[in-house]
Amino acid sequence: MTPARRSLAPLALAVLLLLHWAAPRAVVQAATPAERRILLDFKSAITADPDGALASWTPSGDPCADFAGVSCDPATGAVQRLRLHGAGLAGTLAPSLARLPALESVSLFGNALSGGIPPGYASLAPTLHKLNLSRNALSGEIPPFLGAFPWLRLLDLSYNAFSGEIPPGLFDPCPRLRYVSLAHNALQGAVPPGITNCSRLAGFDLSYNRLSGELPDQLCAPPEMNYISVRSNGLSGRIDGKLEACRSIDLFDVGSNRFSGAAPFGLLGLANITYFNVSSNAFDGEIPNIATCGSKFLYFDASGNRLAGPVPASVVNCRNLRVLDLGANALAGDIPPVIGTLRSLLVLRLAGNTGITGSIPAELGGIEMLVTLDLAGLMLAGDIPVSLSKCQFLLELNLSGNKLQGVIPDTLNNLTYLRMLDLHKNQLDGGIPVSLAQLTNLDLLDLSENGLTGPIPSELGNLSKLTHFNVSFNRLSGIIPSAPVLQNFGSTAFMGNPLLCGSPLNNLCGGQKARRLSVAIIIVIVAAALILIGICIVCAMNIRAYTRRSKEEQEGKEDEEVLVSESISVGSPGQNAIIGKLVLFTKSLPSRYEDWEEGTKALVDKDCLVGGGSVGTVYKATFENGLSIAVKKLETLGSLTNQDEFEHEMGQLGNLNHPNLVTFQGYYWSSSMQLILSEFVTKGSLYDHLHGNRRRAFSRSSSGGELSWDRRFRVALGTARALAYLHHDCRPQVLHLNIKSSNIMIDEEYEAKLSDYGFKKLLPILGSFEVSRSYAAIGYIAPELASPSLRYSDKSDVFSFGVVLLEIVTGRKPVESPGAAIHVILRDYVREILEDGTKSDCFDQSLRGFIEAELVQVLKLGLVCTSNTPSSRPSMAEVVQFLESVRTNS
Repeated sequence: MTPARRSLAPLALAVLLLLHWAAPRAVVQAATPAERRILLDFKSAITADPDGALASWTPSGDPCADFAGVSCDPATGAVQRLRLHGAGLAGTLAPSLARLPALESVSLFGNALSGGIPPGYASLAPTLHKLNLSRNALSGEIPPFLGAFPWLRLLDLSYNAFSGEIPPGLFDPCPRLRYVSLAHNALQGAVPPGITNCSRLAGFDLSYNRLSGELPDQLCAPPEMNYISVRSNGLSGRIDGKLEACRSIDLFDVGSNRFSGAAPFGLLGLANITYFNVSSNAFDGEIPNIATCGSKFLYFDASGNRLAGPVPASVVNCRNLRVLDLGANALAGDIPPVIGTLRSLLVLRLAGNTGITGSIPAELGGIEMLVTLDLAGLMLAGDIPVSLSKCQFLLELNLSGNKLQGVIPDTLNNLTYLRMLDLHKNQLDGGIPVSLAQLTNLDLLDLSENGLTGPIPSELGNLSKLTHFNVSFNRLSGIIPSAPVLQNFGSTAFMGNPLLCGSPLNNLCGGQKARRLSVAIIIVIVAAALILIGICIVCAMNIRAYTRRSKEEQEGKEDEEVLVSESISVGSPGQNAIIGKLVLFTKSLPSRYEDWEEGTKALVDKDCLVGGGSVGTVYKATFENGLSIAVKKLETLGSLTNQDEFEHEMGQLGNLNHPNLVTFQGYYWSSSMQLILSEFVTKGSLYDHLHGNRRRAFSRSSSGGELSWDRRFRVALGTARALAYLHHDCRPQVLHLNIKSSNIMIDEEYEAKLSDYGFKKLLPILGSFEVSRSYAAIGYIAPELASPSLRYSDKSDVFSFGVVLLEIVTGRKPVESPGAAIHVILRDYVREILEDGTKSDCFDQSLRGFIEAELVQVLKLGLVCTSNTPSSRPSMAEVVQFLESVRTNS
């Protein structure tokens, strides 16, 4: 959406509509036969029209009356406007359009047009006012002749594949150009200095390219300049002296570049400023005193620089500020208590400034609307202020990595919406407040590396949403509560507390030892005369136990956590039997040879084939007792080279446990076959429900099919929680790198079960640049995985999950190909529709009974997750928090 576009007030809009319909309708003259032929030439250059947008363009039709997307001058009948938005049209731009003598506007965004801009379009110079070709697949160099169009006001070529340098002629003489966007292309070189010569220019967006060099001097020489975005390029140099003439700036975004020197904080005093982002650069110096601040100023992000000095108390002059992020700098001194007077503040991040000392100001509790407070990795001391309990809308409270002392306030239970409470690596003492058990929305609770004493309250077992829990390395004592919610986090969540006892730690509790000792003494005293008999009884029991244990080991070691059976034949007896090693992670599976001989016969039965994927083929194996499992027969070992490496990887998967993960139940290895065993999820995959047979079977249901919006939202949230567990709770971190709707299974309760996690070393995607490029075309894979460097991270999973979110809301595939060599990218399609204001066009038409605001928020989250730059994407923990707030607030 361009900065110049503004919404009419509802009353004014109503008046305009009444005047429009009340006025007598003028009779539009017919277009000339020559213009009809030109438009039909345009249609003939279109190779795919999936939605029939040009179906009305017929040789016998009148372009002014019949041709969809065509508007004409009411007086002369001359074609003036061509508007075809989001129609998925593929093909090339017909040169014949240049022969339309009165064409003023060409708007073709959101299609799949390829090739370049025809040189003949230079003939449109006398009439063209608007050219919008954004979100297509156009390539080549940008023609410089566009700068000579005397009436051109808007030029939008964003979200294409234009390359080369920005031609200097594009901004010479540009007498009426108001807004230009070349964002999200592959442009290189410098920003042309002539851009400052466009006297009527109000905004430009050159973000997400590969531009280098310095910004031109006097960027605001055009007096109406209000929008400057060059985010995510390779620009460098100083900019503080190039913005003196700026008086009308609304949005200023130079984030994720290599700028240095002083940041242009002087812009904060401008009356119209709303958005200021200088993050992820190399700006240094101090943040100066902010004497005045625009009343519209909402967003202030200077994180990830080299800023020094104190956090300026004068930031309180920005009374309406919503986001203040000064994290990851070299700021020092105390946190100004007056920040607590910023009543509209939603996000306060100062994390990673190791020079910030003092205490947490109690005044921060006065920011009642605060949603995120991140003060991690500072040098704060003193107590946690009780007043923070007044921030009742807080979702994230991160005070980790400081030197905080005293007790954990027992009033934090007032933060009823809290999702994340991270207090680890401080010097807190006292007990764990029982009142924390009232924070039923918590999914992360980390109190590790403190000096906490006393027992772990058993009431914490009621925190059913926890995906991360850690109280290790304290001085806690007593028996660990038996609640499954806490037990599921394993021994690492409790280690380093010598006085803790009970499962999942190995040390037995002292009272149990004392009871056994007391019983032994009584037996000795009472049965002294029978001690010889007692010894004989004990020996006999030991012999019996040894015999029973040996028998159990031969039958599969049913009392062991990991069941190992050697020399198991997988295949038809007597015919090419494969002898290998079978390891089971669960006691719920049969362990007798006969059970497996019967169950694995399904592997040679093509009727039991249920699917395939990036690493192998999946079969359904059913035992005589009716139990079924999924058996994945691997077709590649990726970077693994031998049995030891394979077993090491599989052993790690066996330790993972989360309700939204498909449970791994074992594996099989032989020289010629490798199998992975997992639970069989009955209702198939999300892909089946959205695009496959299940979708077709239920498409006529009035409730939106088997997968209603409520169920879709639960699937999205469950998948997000599973990924947050893999990213933030597992040590080492587990990356998926193959997230797609076909790897998200749905169980009987319509809960999500994420499969194929932990296969990083098995994936061919990480072994070949060419393979990774083909995966990128599918639409799920993050851009960094399609580059030669293959710099993947947890943010690569976030990108793929974002695509799944868009898929869930729209019901469309990530990439659709309406014609040969034509690809419609889902994220680009959604972004264009939302910017055009017709958000309901994005929704899956089969959905019924939903809250529109929820769908829109999920769509916007999907777009944020699919940002081209990994640093711009949220973490999965943040994604979970956002999704839960969507359903809470709707």
